[in-house]
Amino acid sequence: MADSHDEQEYDAELADQGDDRPGMDEVEGNDYSALLGGADDSDDDYDDDDDSEDDDDLADEDDSDDDDDDDDDDDEDDDDYPEDATEDDIDLVAALYREDGVPAAMALDKELANDLDGLIEVLRRVPGDAGAVGVVSIDSDFFVVVRVRGKKVELLLSDVGAALDWPIARDAADFLGVDLPDDEDDSEPVGDFDLFADAGLSELELEAITSDEEADPVESIEAIVEKLGFASVYDKVASGFGL
Repeated sequence: MADSHDEQEYDAELADQGDDRPGMDEVEGNDYSALLGGADDSDDDYDDDDDSEDDDDLADEDDSDDDDDDDDDDDEDDDDYPEDATEDDIDLVAALYREDGVPAAMALDKELANDLDGLIEVLRRVPGDAGAVGVVSIDSDFFVVVRVRGKKVELLLSDVGAALDWPIARDAADFLGVDLPDDEDDSEPVGDFDLFADAGLSELELEAITSDEEADPVESIEAIVEKLGFASVYDKVASGFGL
């Protein structure tokens, strides 16, 4: 009987034995959610990552659309930009300056008649006492006068309507910050009419010369250079262009 009693006590101990770890009494049946608390958080983080990736994809698509729009705008600008003047279209491209007080003039490459930035850079390198002046005439239609003194650039365009047809006129209008006309018949001079005020040619005189609709552009340039004291040296250069 002693053995039977011992076996019953042993069975009772086995039956009562449980997991004495803290919190285990709260786990019911097959509910392991209390042990897997981090799993739900991981799923949430995964969902957040998916949402973040979706947002990034949408942002990339928006940026791509913006880039496409910018490219379209650039294409439209290229389509509107005038074609270069041909060699036959170019009447004159020349530089005027004074070296040790003596007037001087020289012919410039005709390609500069289509490149305002290039013309300005060339004039900046001319060894003039007080900078240099560039004159360009195109197709007996209009002229551009540029005065460069170091970083200071002053410019006059005889006909803003020419900006619709000729590259250097378009560049001049852009440089001056003036709006393009709706019609090329909207002709008027624009720019710095006082650019030679310190050289003996007043703003009113220059405006009168450029506003003379009956005058040929080459004739207008001749009137300007004569007022500035460059007539003799200019004539030699102009003759090289057949003028």
